Amino acid sequence: MAKWRDVKQNRGNEDKTNSNTVLQNSSKYMSSKLSSRFKAFLTDTFLITTPILYIVIYLVMGSGQEFAENRTLGWGIIFAIHFIIIAIFWLKNGQTPGLKAYDLKLVDNKSLARISVLQVIIRYAATLASVISIFFMFTPYINKERKTFQDILSNTKIIDS
Repeated sequence: MAKWRDVKQNRGNEDKTNSNTVLQNSSKYMSSKLSSRFKAFLTDTFLITTPILYIVIYLVMGSGQEFAENRTLGWGIIFAIHFIIIAIFWLKNGQTPGLKAYDLKLVDNKSLARISVLQVIIRYAATLASVISIFFMFTPYINKERKTFQDILSNTKIIDS
């Protein structure tokens, strides 16, 4: 038990302070909350995907009727442009506008560094599969670390920045 004078001069508490700092730093590198990740996804959808949809449907394809007749081509153009934009954000600093808005960052699972081009490709394809399939959407609730399907396949995670 520490004496009153030691406590007042903050002696003898170094071990407790260091252990609290280590806990705070290690919790920073844990996966972020699912609600924050979902809000970031919705933000990216409205800030990035919606303008791409509008531009492709009305400027590239000409009209909604043309888009309906050539749906495969239209969606191919949309996904190609969306992939390029998202890949640039992920490779540049690991943050899309939605991730930045909620102070989140996409990093490699082991090294906590920027992700590679291969990880970007795998993550994007797995994200599309996850959005299309209902089964993959429940992966974070089954997984102990709350990792999504795309996190598992691409060996990445989203942390609080």
